Amino acid sequence: MFPKPKPVLLPNTYAFESEPMVKPTGFREYDARWLFNKEINLMGVQALGMGLGALIAELGVKQEVVAGHDFRGYSASIKYALISGLMAAGCKVHDIGLAVTPMAYFAQFELDVPCVAMVTASHNDNGWTGVKMGANRPLTFGPDEMTRLKEIVLGAIFRNKTGGSYVFHENFPARYIADLTSRAKLKRKLKVVVACGNGTAGAFAPQVMEKIGCEVIPLDTELDHTFPKYNPNPEDMKMLHAIRDAVLAHKADVGLGFDGDGDRCGVVDNEGEEIFADKVGVMLARDMSAIHDDALFVVDVKSTGLFVTDPVLQQQGATTTYWKTGHSYMKRRTNELDALAGFEKSGHFFFNKPFGRGYDDGLVSAIAICEMLDRAPGKSMADLKNALPKTWSSPTMSPHCADETKYGVVDAVVKHFEAAQRKGDTVAGQNIRDLVTVNGIRVTVEDGSWGLVRASSNKPELVVVVESPVSEQRMRDMFEAMDGVLRTHPEVGEYNQKI
Repeated sequence: MFPKPKPVLLPNTYAFESEPMVKPTGFREYDARWLFNKEINLMGVQALGMGLGALIAELGVKQEVVAGHDFRGYSASIKYALISGLMAAGCKVHDIGLAVTPMAYFAQFELDVPCVAMVTASHNDNGWTGVKMGANRPLTFGPDEMTRLKEIVLGAIFRNKTGGSYVFHENFPARYIADLTSRAKLKRKLKVVVACGNGTAGAFAPQVMEKIGCEVIPLDTELDHTFPKYNPNPEDMKMLHAIRDAVLAHKADVGLGFDGDGDRCGVVDNEGEEIFADKVGVMLARDMSAIHDDALFVVDVKSTGLFVTDPVLQQQGATTTYWKTGHSYMKRRTNELDALAGFEKSGHFFFNKPFGRGYDDGLVSAIAICEMLDRAPGKSMADLKNALPKTWSSPTMSPHCADETKYGVVDAVVKHFEAAQRKGDTVAGQNIRDLVTVNGIRVTVEDGSWGLVRASSNKPELVVVVESPVSEQRMRDMFEAMDGVLRTHPEVGEYNQKI
């Protein structure tokens, strides 16, 4: 028997050392995230492993799992607790050691293993941990699997059995790097700032970019799990500004910033301007649809309206569909529609053949950006960006809101704008043209300016994004309108960053 996990246990007690603790809110829509030792303990992680093993068996999938861990001071111990649970459930575990998340996804194909359990808190602050899981490559779990996993773990509905085993794959990163770089070298000599925020990607990204033919300017590529300068998050303005400074100092062609687990890539152009990932997606869509007829793209609801209105994409016969934010939702939708690629504003990009295998990999994105520049020999990154129709876009802004209340707040905001549309009320001085409620609410007014409010899928936060094709002031007007509604809810706290 294994005890049912408790939602709260106090450290430095017998119970904390001898019982599993798993806070229920750690089971998110498509992965799992907890504050280590505050919301989950090692025995709780072991319970998660046993629950995952039981779910894999329940799904009728062969019980073989790739396991890896990101670079944090506690990630290796969490991975081994998870592995012990998976083995107790009868799984064969393939340990690839320290890895970026896409390396674990690649290992599913390379080792012919159906399942994955990657220990990572991605770009979350130190103190957080989590697991990205899947049992049907290249997809990761969605709400159905996560709901069932939560039931199994919290109810201790384990199916432990003998037969579990373990194998460590020595020097696995070499296989991943060889796969990424087995392509024609770039014809154009590109000087590239490779920024890793002292996170996991620092162990791999510089050599990958060198092998495809780039001159690499490394920035914070030394592994340091204290993250002494800033969180490795290419949506964080501190990281983007550090990349900007390095690009300008070295006269680089482009700056590429990788998040904590290496599945996202942020971009700064040769003039030191950050390009938000949805605009990078439009640039890549232009490049890809020029060489692939009838290209179909999937983008998330946080993304720019240019995917639909851009005249170059229209002329090249590209079509785009909007979908729910979240790497698991986007990956699944891109796979279901057999789209050429999926682009998420957070920087998760999903390339299907011939560009990738359908999963999100920041290094595949980085290579695609360099190859786009290679196909435009007379143009700089800034030239390609400036060729897009002008819009004014905010970064992703996240006001604090507890996990227990955030979905209720978003429901209330959706009802507010639906009522405003029915009554003919204006938003930021204009009538509502369109409401999209597939994921929170995206409010578009007559001049094409829009604002989005949704619940974060992996942190106790809301997500706010605004854009205008008219002016910076109209973008700010939309932010004031959206924020004005949020301020009527006392549960909504301070923003992590604001325009």
